[in-house]
Amino acid sequence: MSMNTIITISRQFGSGGREIGKQLSERYNIPYYDKELIALAAKQSGYSEEVFAKADERATNSLLYSLLMGSYNMGGRIAAYNDMPINDKLFLIQADIIKEAAQKGPCVIVGRCGDYVLRDFENVFHVFIYADKASRIEHSVKLHGMEPEKAPDILTKKDKQRANYYNFYTNKRWDDPANYHLMINSGIFGIDGSVDLIVNALEHLNAEK
Repeated sequence: MSMNTIITISRQFGSGGREIGKQLSERYNIPYYDKELIALAAKQSGYSEEVFAKADERATNSLLYSLLMGSYNMGGRIAAYNDMPINDKLFLIQADIIKEAAQKGPCVIVGRCGDYVLRDFENVFHVFIYADKASRIEHSVKLHGMEPEKAPDILTKKDKQRANYYNFYTNKRWDDPANYHLMINSGIFGIDGSVDLIVNALEHLNAEK
C-alpha cells in the first residue's frame, strides 16, 4: 500500500497513539518518528540523550519565549540560542528534524507539536487520539506495567504536561478540534479500528483529489 501523506498524531496518555502510529508506519512502509527524535536531536546537538529525554515534551519552566516557527524569533526579538533553556533547544532541534523528515517524504510523527510544526506543509494529515479514562488506565497497566492505583494520577499529570507543552510552544489549545483533521476515540474503536479509520479517511481524501 503506497501513500504520499505525512501523518501527525497527537494523543492523550494511554490512548494508544504510539501503537496506532507504529501500525500506520508498518502498513504504509514509511518512517516512524517518536522517541527516535530524541536520539536524532542529541546526535545533532551534542547533548546526551538522557538530558533531552528529561526535557522531552515538557514546556520550559520559564516564560521567556514565545516561539514563532520558521525562525528563532521570540516576540520580535532574536533570542541567543546558547541562552535558551534546554527544553527550548530541544523543541527547536526537533522541529527542524520534523521538517527535514517531512521534506524527504511520507512519514508518521507522534507528538512534539508535529501538526503545528508542519502547518505550512502540503499533504499532511493531523490526527488526535483520545479515550475514556478507564480505557486509558487499562491500556497503561497492560502495556506499560503501570500500577493500577497510581494510574489515574499519572494519566492526569501526563495529559497536563502534554497540554502545557503544546499550548506553550504553539499558543494554541492541545485538544482543540480545529487543529486536527480527525479525532478518534480509541476507547471505542480500539487500536486496529483506529488505524482502519485513519486509512479509510486518507483513501477518501486521496480519491477526492
